Amino acid sequence: MTIPFAFPAPPAGSDHSELRAEVRAFLAETLGPDYGATLQARSWNGHDPEFSRKLGAQGWLGMTFPKEYGGHGRSALERYVVVEEMLAAGAPVAAHWIADRQSGPLLLHFGTEAQKHDILPRIVAGECYFCIGMSEAGSGSDLAAVKTRARRDGDGWRLNGTKIWTTYAQHANYMIVFCRTGDSEDRHGGTSQLLVDLSTPGITITPILDIAGEHHMNEVQFNDVLLPETALLGQEGQGWSQVMGELAFERSGPDRFLSSYALLNELLRVLGNAPDQVAQRAIGRLTAHLMVLRHMSRSVAGMLENKENPTLQATIVKDLGALLEQEIPEIARSIAPADPVPGPQHEFAQVLARTLMSAPSFSLRGGTREILRGIIARNLGLR
Repeated sequence: MTIPFAFPAPPAGSDHSELRAEVRAFLAETLGPDYGATLQARSWNGHDPEFSRKLGAQGWLGMTFPKEYGGHGRSALERYVVVEEMLAAGAPVAAHWIADRQSGPLLLHFGTEAQKHDILPRIVAGECYFCIGMSEAGSGSDLAAVKTRARRDGDGWRLNGTKIWTTYAQHANYMIVFCRTGDSEDRHGGTSQLLVDLSTPGITITPILDIAGEHHMNEVQFNDVLLPETALLGQEGQGWSQVMGELAFERSGPDRFLSSYALLNELLRVLGNAPDQVAQRAIGRLTAHLMVLRHMSRSVAGMLENKENPTLQATIVKDLGALLEQEIPEIARSIAPADPVPGPQHEFAQVLARTLMSAPSFSLRGGTREILRGIIARNLGLR
């Protein structure tokens, strides 16, 4: 059977070894020697605004944004190198993460000049934070089932509805809300995106604690929230195509297969230099999968650099990446049983526990496995 798509090879020289060495030196100095595996295991959930500001000062936020908006005009592949090193080190990137990864690029594509000049320089400086306004209770990853609605009200919009799983909304300045602004027989039609300042009256943010008792996620309610006409992002009625483009940024990066990386490193440490044959086979298999996903993800970065649409490829990276991320803690538990007792395995046990508690979310955030595979099937003409 001929596969009607491809993952092109990443461009030659895309590893950017000098930049990679520079990022590693920065991380070693900034995080310090006491930033151990237990902290690294937070992956991209570590929220530290001061770290984000330091990263902005280095020129490593808004790297691909044009200089006229405060960006640095660098390539998507250079940004990929910085992001990969941050994730491999388990750096506390959550404060700026969504703004830099997807909200900023979305504003760059669809925002007005006023929106871009106001917001993008602050993202670049690590001082403006976003959360995602897509999922809703009762619909989850089925974004076409969105019920949050905005109606015209004089010279503005009146917004009502609820968004859920909004990571770090309690610290965010803005949310880009996917909502209904019109009626359509096509369930994808009549939708738009609104840029919402979260300090606007009528917005209630309620914590949702995760299985570890930590507060990353929230429920955000909009009760007759009055927004200006300028809150509209892009074209009215084009929300579906815009949100699909946003998801290509969300689903394709190394964050989609490196969430369990700290545990893999700890597993190698506790196994030592002479793992048994079963462990060798397991580690070899995980490493091979990791390298293939890295190649695929870098390929998507190359497609973004070339202004190509990588929606299908990004979805495949997300689906396969979540499988690997959830497989690592199960394999680690089977080949290096750990009890939380003092000794060389003590930190491993803590990292394993954290990763196991986080793992169920890996196949939920960014789209459930069922939704992703439906997207892949449709793109391949299979349904």
